Amino acid sequence: MNIALVTCESLAQYAAPNVDDEDSLLTRYLRAQGHTVEPRIWSNPAVDWLRYDVVVVKSPWDYFDRVAEFYEWLDRMQQLGVRMLNPAATIRWNADKKYLLEMEQAGVRIVPTCLLPRGQAVDAAQLLREMNQEKLVIKPAVSGGAKNTFVLTRQETAVRQPQLTELLAQEDFLAQPFLPRIQEEGEWSLLYYGGQFSHCVLKTPKAGDFRVQHYLGGGIETREAPAHLRRAADDIVQRFAAGCLYARVDGVDQHGELLLMELELIEPFLYFASDPQALPRYEAALREMVK
Repeated sequence: MNIALVTCESLAQYAAPNVDDEDSLLTRYLRAQGHTVEPRIWSNPAVDWLRYDVVVVKSPWDYFDRVAEFYEWLDRMQQLGVRMLNPAATIRWNADKKYLLEMEQAGVRIVPTCLLPRGQAVDAAQLLREMNQEKLVIKPAVSGGAKNTFVLTRQETAVRQPQLTELLAQEDFLAQPFLPRIQEEGEWSLLYYGGQFSHCVLKTPKAGDFRVQHYLGGGIETREAPAHLRRAADDIVQRFAAGCLYARVDGVDQHGELLLMELELIEPFLYFASDPQALPRYEAALREMVK
């Protein structure tokens, strides 16, 4: 098939010596299977998206810096009737992490999350008291790559207050408890292609950090998915990732239960190099979905 592989203007800031260039891995593999694959920048107005059999969204890793423009692009793709994977409506829903609160209402166990709406006056010390925490992780509702994500402690409320106020003037944020479990064990990522489980990795932060992203020094280890995490992730994908070529369920194993951190349906790193069958499974799922 003729495939447009959606990317962004530059992936350089996400490069790391401990991972392969995943877009190149995927492109080479799909071409080896007889497909025509052309990387296309989502924000390039000159691209004729209708000339492709399918538009596969892979690495638009600047969308959260240009979210209004990104939403307009998704709208245009829907209006044109472009065949897109993952679907444009799903991507729009998944772009704003407030979706976690919707999933919680539907019975999914998530990391406890408090919405901090844009423009709202938030007292940092009071927020810690209300959430009954000594330490919180503050992150934008629309973000990626740990952008503007920081830890708020009781000892630093006065220092952090101006930063929090300034950030909230610009966009919505989320507050979540700092989970020592991430530093103790790590964050689990379960990968799915076409709704079917593929493989699992455990991501760990570098010493003294809490962020697990590989380009920030985090480690990646291929692991067998624990049965209880797999059951929970299977249910999440079945309920919330219908019609998706790929899904990544990120969470922590807290007291023998999956606490969802994110359901990644836009542009997750898919850890192809962590399992020799990952690329074949991905390609098989793509073929099945574009029949």
